[in-house]
Amino acid sequence: MPSGHVDTFCRDSLPARDQWPELVFDIEDVHYPERLNCVTELLDRVIERHGPVRPCLRTANGGVSTYGDVLREVERTCHVLCDRYGIVPGSRILLRAPNNPRLTVAWLATLRVGAVAVTTMPMLRAGELSTLAEIARVNLALCDDRFVDDLRAADLGTAPLVTFDQLAAVSAEQRGTPFPPADTAADDVALLAFTSGTTGRPKATMHFHRDVLAIADTFGRHVVRIEPDDIVTGTPPLAFTFGLGGLLIFPMRVGASTLLLERVTPDELATAIHTHGVTVCFTAPTAYKSMLTAGGADRLRGLRRGVAAGEHLPRSTWQAFYDATGVRLIDGIGSTEMLHVFISAADDDIHPGATGVEVPGYHATILDADGHPVPIGSPGRLAVKGPTGCRYLADERQRVYVQNGWNLTGDIYVQDKDGYFIFVARGDDMIVSSGYNIAGPEVEEVLAEHPAVAECAVVAAPDPARGHIVKAYIVVAAGVTGDDALISELQDFVKRSIAPYKHPRAIEFLAALPRTSSGKVQRYVLRDLAASAPEAS
Repeated sequence: MPSGHVDTFCRDSLPARDQWPELVFDIEDVHYPERLNCVTELLDRVIERHGPVRPCLRTANGGVSTYGDVLREVERTCHVLCDRYGIVPGSRILLRAPNNPRLTVAWLATLRVGAVAVTTMPMLRAGELSTLAEIARVNLALCDDRFVDDLRAADLGTAPLVTFDQLAAVSAEQRGTPFPPADTAADDVALLAFTSGTTGRPKATMHFHRDVLAIADTFGRHVVRIEPDDIVTGTPPLAFTFGLGGLLIFPMRVGASTLLLERVTPDELATAIHTHGVTVCFTAPTAYKSMLTAGGADRLRGLRRGVAAGEHLPRSTWQAFYDATGVRLIDGIGSTEMLHVFISAADDDIHPGATGVEVPGYHATILDADGHPVPIGSPGRLAVKGPTGCRYLADERQRVYVQNGWNLTGDIYVQDKDGYFIFVARGDDMIVSSGYNIAGPEVEEVLAEHPAVAECAVVAAPDPARGHIVKAYIVVAAGVTGDDALISELQDFVKRSIAPYKHPRAIEFLAALPRTSSGKVQRYVLRDLAASAPEAS
């Protein structure tokens, strides 16, 4: 389609078309007009349907902004971006802030003027921010005043740095005149999302205006099913696509409201859910387990929906949460490359222990190393296609993620006879020990059932006799001492639950597991740690 971008950097940096995944639009929900600005659908159309006084954004201190309030602030910001800072359609704007209304307004204004949002995790440091700014060639950086130091220390090239307070002061001078959305094409790039949890240089994934709506009209509409009167909250940052979809795009697509929490402990999250009448929550499986451990079950019974993603949801956690609250957690697998979740299930369709089935609009299969489908019940590489797909910004690793039209997620899965997809391991989490293939997550799930274990991660450790052994890194529960007696107890516990050859022959206790800024366990850090101190069995 003819692009609406004046600055064509993003479109020029798209992979060659023969390197794109096959895009599938076989359900009516993902048919969009050729000219599309997604903010029109998320703001203007909601106001047309429900009126401007409908609650949109909520804060922990009881503040509420209506859809009309948000639109006025977005339009004021649009005028400033274009008139004061020279932003044109296609410009890249780096955003840095925790989840709050100011970040939301900045994100919506960026897309409304046709620019490209580059939302970054607040925990990133100067060196990391410099790399992202270089890859995205940012034209402007907008930052929460409390998080400005690392951004000031970063190399932003020629991009000016503007704090939210400075932006608000200039916006206040605007007369509140309307700002029509930019005339962008449905396939103009709307956002750059950087991958997390990998080694090496970050990869920027490129997503279109139609993609923003597609994730709401597939997983959001058919699985999560947020309703206009729902109040949504959660912990993933808006820079993490799980958070962007769950906390912003999905509720705004239907006219619901979001409680934005900047940073909370699991206990504080449970309290916020109870205090504000939250009905839908998005967070990681670890947080659901931690809320129960903190005694939060009574505060969670008002939930209508709980969505877990970002890491594997153990069956034990699913069952414990259901027993305590009556809420059936919605598991799902997604990726930054696909923008959001593409395999999931809800309500009576949930099979505890399985991730789920293909989200309407997506197609998935299991392939062997040569790209051929494997028999039902056999493990292999998860491959998916749908209305969204991987497009890295000027990165040769595009050829690794996309092969023969399929997006290869890097996960090992099994599909059962009922069509359900069951997680086995990440491709690099399979442990080969004395000729046996051992899936680290299977061992983790057993360990997580022991009351002494708060968190755990399992990786391969070098061993002279077996090639590798299973090594577990464990964070013990409060009041528990990690010692040799507990090691023996945990090893015996695993041997009684699954095949003895899968038990962790080495266990090390840590104060905390290393995690990415999006909350995923950095198993490569643990693998490096294990490799630097190999232990004999």
